[in-house]
Amino acid sequence: MARPTGLIATKGIELLTWGTPNGYKASILLEELKEAYGRDYTVQGINIIQNVQKEPWFTAINPNGRIPAIVDHDNNDLAVFEGNAILGYLARRYDTKNLFSFPVDSDDYARAESWIGWQHGGIGPMQGQAGHFLLFAKEKIPYGIQRYVGETERLYGILNDRLADRDYVVGPERGKYSIADIALVGWVNSLPSTSISYDQFPNVKAWLTRLWERPAVQRGFSIPSAPTYNLRQGLSAEQAAKIADNKKIVDAAKEQYGYKYQSP
Repeated sequence: MARPTGLIATKGIELLTWGTPNGYKASILLEELKEAYGRDYTVQGINIIQNVQKEPWFTAINPNGRIPAIVDHDNNDLAVFEGNAILGYLARRYDTKNLFSFPVDSDDYARAESWIGWQHGGIGPMQGQAGHFLLFAKEKIPYGIQRYVGETERLYGILNDRLADRDYVVGPERGKYSIADIALVGWVNSLPSTSISYDQFPNVKAWLTRLWERPAVQRGFSIPSAPTYNLRQGLSAEQAAKIADNKKIVDAAKEQYGYKYQSP
């Protein structure tokens, strides 16, 4: 894709995104809506490494300078930013049959909001900080590593328990695939980067495998580029070796601070 310099569409949804756990929320739901309702959309890749998201034309859409963001050209060019706000907006306005959401007056609507809020305030920031301190910080700070990797583990323990007797996070009986699952799937897919194994949370692993079977999820994960880790394809030898090295760092940090896994 050429470097974006502004909006290019005049109708429909225009998605501004990059290949991150939050970015995939919007692209996956848009692919589901496209498949179910025939609603097409326009996408522009916003290269966050090049700081395109900090340019004035983009911050006019999202003052926070983060992806994803959408502009609904069919609704007075309304701009919506933050991945979970985008999920809610698209579901309320365009998922007219509640195929991926719940009626706003239902108890499951409130349950879905609770789990989406839990992701937004828990797994997203904790796992993000775990990745930062383990992978990107110039100094390997043991306290930060064990703190955020440990908190990520704790949260995945909660999700693993939630999925013990159900296929999806929210919904009657064994649950229904919904935006509550879409909010989580990008983060869960990137879990190996924290050195945490899917095998520690078998119910989460089975859930992620289930979501990867959906064609719209597969397409959404390719927009604008595929993730580094992909449960369906497994890890390369180089990735596995890097994760093993990182796990040694994590284990040493845990031992130094006496970390013990506990959830919730």
